[in-house]
Amino acid sequence: MNVETIETPSLGDRSYLVHDGEVALVVDPQRDLDRVLSAADDARVAITHVAETHLHNDYVSGGLALSQRTGATYLHAAAEVLPFDHRGVGDGDVIEVGSLTVRVVATPGHTQHHLSYHVTENGDGKGAGAGAGAGAGAGALFTGGSLLYGSVGRTDLVAADLTDTLTRLQYRSVRGMIDSLPGDTRFYPTHGFGSFCSSSQGGDDSDGTLAGERSVNLALTIEDEDTFVERLVSGLSDHPAYYAQMSPMNRAGGIPVDLSPAAPVDPTELLRRIHRGEWVVDLRNRRAYATDHLVGTIGIELDDPFATYLGWLIPWGTAVTLVADTAEELAEAQRQLARIGIDRPAGGADGGPDVWGEGHDRAS
Repeated sequence: MNVETIETPSLGDRSYLVHDGEVALVVDPQRDLDRVLSAADDARVAITHVAETHLHNDYVSGGLALSQRTGATYLHAAAEVLPFDHRGVGDGDVIEVGSLTVRVVATPGHTQHHLSYHVTENGDGKGAGAGAGAGAGAGALFTGGSLLYGSVGRTDLVAADLTDTLTRLQYRSVRGMIDSLPGDTRFYPTHGFGSFCSSSQGGDDSDGTLAGERSVNLALTIEDEDTFVERLVSGLSDHPAYYAQMSPMNRAGGIPVDLSPAAPVDPTELLRRIHRGEWVVDLRNRRAYATDHLVGTIGIELDDPFATYLGWLIPWGTAVTLVADTAEELAEAQRQLARIGIDRPAGGADGGPDVWGEGHDRAS
């Protein structure tokens, strides 16, 4: 069994391509599918299954589009009411992916119907049947927003009145996985690498195995459930405003992403947009922006948290025009924004302020 990790540092998330050398399962794919398809091509495998651990709150999933493009079976929690074609799965279900066996483990907490997927090579876990850990080989466990490295997924993103219940479920789910699977099982979370879906930042002491989490994970080092609930909930920080849009978009299924270049905007039109009070976002680093920028633009540096910051600040549905030094920077910003459902910028301009700022008021 091979596990290929597809990083999305701008959101603090990971997706996974799991394969046996011929066919593959993709877990929690992001919306820009070219990265997933490239990984599959490099491994020379066909994607036959796509699995979601939950309805995501921090990005728009590419799962449905990937399944439609490849003809793969799309796995989602059977308990979710969804309007698109998928195979509903639940606790104890078994799916064969080539020579791999995928067992579904119910792990509610981060969301009500959260699932994890325990993958073993055929022969390691035959006969596990009703129990996800009964006789199963160590394999690989894909935990989404449940068990994270040194932490767990936050439990306050679904609804305020469900936070206490979900926190208790999170505690029980994590401890249940630890108790029912071999200690040398390696686990692969989707969140927890800077994502605001993590309840706390941790993971530096994690060795990536279930046994290793026993001494470093909050849900495993606190033996009293009430104490865990109080500690976790009291430590939850604010989360980006755009999160409120993600679950509804994922529940609807999302649409394929269009990453073709945004329409070019000349200096005259750029000036009109600024004067109308539209969002014109300067992607250059903060020092360059502080030294020289167009009056009326908004400076948000294009680095890993760019989409998170912009999505946190901008009124949802507002048109955004991007300006940068290079076309490559415009393309990267557009890709990051598409992951959180901000599609098709209203336009873009590259070449730096001496090009797109000709004749404009400058601040320095």
